[in-house]
Amino acid sequence: MVERVILIVLDSVGVGELPDAADYGDAGSNTLCNISREVGGLRIDNMISLGMGNIDGMRDIDRTANPEACYGKLAEKSKGKDTVTGHWEISGIILEKPLRTFPEGFPEDIIREFEEKSGTKVIGNKVASGTEIIKELGEEHKRTGYPIVYTSADSVFQIAANEEVIPLDKLYEMCRIAREMFTGDRTIGRIIARPFIVKDGEYIRTANRKDFAMDAPSSTMLDLLKAAGLEVSAVGKIEDIFNKKGITRAVHIKNNSDGVDKTLEYMKTSGKGLIFTNLVDFDMVYGHRNNVKGYAQALVEFDEKLTEIIGLMKEDDVLIITADHGCDPVSASTDHSREYIPLIVYGKGIRKGVNLGTRECFCDIGKTVLDFFGIENGIHGKSFSREVLK
Repeated sequence: MVERVILIVLDSVGVGELPDAADYGDAGSNTLCNISREVGGLRIDNMISLGMGNIDGMRDIDRTANPEACYGKLAEKSKGKDTVTGHWEISGIILEKPLRTFPEGFPEDIIREFEEKSGTKVIGNKVASGTEIIKELGEEHKRTGYPIVYTSADSVFQIAANEEVIPLDKLYEMCRIAREMFTGDRTIGRIIARPFIVKDGEYIRTANRKDFAMDAPSSTMLDLLKAAGLEVSAVGKIEDIFNKKGITRAVHIKNNSDGVDKTLEYMKTSGKGLIFTNLVDFDMVYGHRNNVKGYAQALVEFDEKLTEIIGLMKEDDVLIITADHGCDPVSASTDHSREYIPLIVYGKGIRKGVNLGTRECFCDIGKTVLDFFGIENGIHGKSFSREVLK
């Protein structure tokens, strides 16, 4: 009997291009394998021992003769390749139509409406790296007091502001105004407040980021777990992605290491249910900046911390390691990539060395988690619980 599932999303750690990757401009993308090849091999011994290198089609990651876990990969059935879509699909929702993106920036009518409703002009309005645009427009922002608006390959409307120029409560209010605007044909996944400070001439984004997401269109794995009286503990931006729905407690994090530490704290205190963690640095800090060496080091650091996670697991715990999309830092693009995601399932009550193959849908994870707890449901996906449980 499963008492807890620890579900860890290594944000953007894809494992190979999907068949339709070329339609998204992502032919050849393979985040994990391309990084390993580029740096001459990844020392991720714990993940290798679990079977990461044994996943069908993997290259440049060592295989093991005796995997300690079940392993496989999952295809994305939803349209798109953004964070919200990936996490929603993991939780049982398939989007037939991708969330809207604005690759040329936002149309003039949207910007004009936002300026009228927020009572301020804006600057920026383009696709940009968050760290770069605050360097580029930080002085103009300070001089004018106008917020910096920008977007990315994700379905997002982001507002950056110096905390000394625009107070946090004002920035958050601007985000709420934008959230109300982006509905109907304009619907986008998230409005994101991106506060920063300037210290010794350096522009530093603070931990006061806040996401204003849209509600999922139907019940998710999280909603069903909570309705069944189970705990749903969210670590990182999970709470934002699901707009606080289906969550019993949540904590935000500073970085990957902090995310693992918060996960460990929840493992020490939580009861029956789900611990759902997103480690965003892989994507935000390294993938989007094409920082191959930094990405590789972050993978090694997580692998080292994995020892602590496994060491703290109880007899009836199940660990699932996966991702939500790719973001290949070796490619010329700094955008997300349309990729398969890895699937590692480990625990004392889990069989060893079972190849779960190539799954048709991220939803198989949510379907399986609910199956572990005996919760009847109508979400998408095919459970692999019978294949993995002893």
